[in-house]
Amino acid sequence: MSNCISISIKKNQVIIKIEENAEQREIISELRKKIIELKNLYKEDKTPILITGKVLKNKEMDEIQTIIKKFIDVQIEFDSPKVLGLHGIKKTFYKEVATSETKFHKGSLRSGQRLEFEGSLVIIGDVNAGAEVIASENIVILGILRGLAHAGAKGNKDAVIEASEIDAVQIRIADIVKEIEKNEEEIKKVKTSAYINDKDELIVE
Repeated sequence: MSNCISISIKKNQVIIKIEENAEQREIISELRKKIIELKNLYKEDKTPILITGKVLKNKEMDEIQTIIKKFIDVQIEFDSPKVLGLHGIKKTFYKEVATSETKFHKGSLRSGQRLEFEGSLVIIGDVNAGAEVIASENIVILGILRGLAHAGAKGNKDAVIEASEIDAVQIRIADIVKEIEKNEEEIKKVKTSAYINDKDELIVE
């Protein structure tokens, strides 16, 4: 993808916008071409840079920042959340998650354990009460989910949570939190899936 990066100056900030469908190798290639032009624009200036557009993974942000810092010593900020979780979400985005990068974890998670991954997580075991599982895309648990699961943690509402049984009091997808109330009529009904419908409702069934 050519011209996947555009540079503009707004108020006291230089804006580098990255096309949402651009691949990282294309971004780096284009950035290397434009960084000399950007350096000449700066001279002795220290105007901060904001990188916006595509939602980037932490390692992608680090790579982009390293290239810019090599030529220009300025403050660099990213519109993408740097951490997973509700407090790290700055915007909602949609993307295909069926082919996302996947990490497998063998064994159950005990209370106090926390597992995070930028992609999809597959837990071969249970997630016990007091344990946390956070993924930027899907979460699949081959055992019982009793702890906290937060899928789509960078804002992806297409993400899903699947388990052999969902027995948690709360689950999260993107920026939507669902409190699961238990009542006598539903005690025998096993719930295994959680997703966001077209009305922005978090459904557990």
